[in-house]
Amino acid sequence: MNKFKYTLDNKRYHTFNYHLKTTYKGKVAKVILDGHFTCPNRDGSKGYGGCIFCSGSGSGDSNTSIGEDVLTQYKNNKVMMDRKWNNDYYIPYFQSFTNTYGPLEKIKAMIEPFLEMEEVAEISIATRCDCLKDEVIEYLNSITNKKPVWIELGLQTSNNKTGDLINRCYTFEDFTETLKRLNKTNIKTCVHVINGLPYETKEDMLQTIKDINHLKFEAIKIHMLHIVKDTRLAKMYEEKPFDILSREEYIELVVKQLELLRPEVIIERLTGDPIKEDLIEPKWILNKTTILNDIDKLMVKLDTYQGSRYE
Repeated sequence: MNKFKYTLDNKRYHTFNYHLKTTYKGKVAKVILDGHFTCPNRDGSKGYGGCIFCSGSGSGDSNTSIGEDVLTQYKNNKVMMDRKWNNDYYIPYFQSFTNTYGPLEKIKAMIEPFLEMEEVAEISIATRCDCLKDEVIEYLNSITNKKPVWIELGLQTSNNKTGDLINRCYTFEDFTETLKRLNKTNIKTCVHVINGLPYETKEDMLQTIKDINHLKFEAIKIHMLHIVKDTRLAKMYEEKPFDILSREEYIELVVKQLELLRPEVIIERLTGDPIKEDLIEPKWILNKTTILNDIDKLMVKLDTYQGSRYE
């Protein structure tokens, strides 16, 4: 018998599907958008070249309407989502680069076309902890009475040494301080972490989960590091290859991370969706469905579930 309560499909972790279906009583799809922002790591205000793993589209690789205005992107990408599923509601997801790195008026212009749409369930905004000024947080909190607002906050690792290596240009302490400011509002937070960063041990990756576990956030995305073409990481790997987690190691690691996480934390992602043509390593990441299935199988085999080792 499954001991885990946050599930509709016999999963042993708190799925995003469970959150959406129990909240909205229908199928909800995220629609990827580009808000036409850049990043302080790219334009020289904090660093140069961006984080070493970041692609030229700022992680918005699956958006086929880059360059269009946000409403055109939304309409085009929504059509593609509807070909896959029969959707009832949508979440505009501003994914590319840092979507609060700019003047408040630009941020408002990006978001406000969606606030009166009945089909829009929530609004999700990817950004960095050092690009959330008080006036931006105040504005985002002010619109939560119209739509729930999510901030997707990149952490990647709690290890500041690794943070320096990947050119993140902020510390774990910076991240924690911003998260505490968000905690004083009605804004919800999804934390991003990456497994397999160069020279990190499995203990380092588990420590990241332990370090964030007693902070207040609603959801998490766990990624495996993608080495993709035309990135600084690709050049680093070419010049001096570093160890990459095997498929089996990744699955075992994710299960251990899930065991540590509080059971109420929503798991939005357990692996990523790289563009096949751009991916250098690891090739095994392309088989997303089988990875998720094998995570499920291992949890059943071990008779474990999210939060079983939470302290």
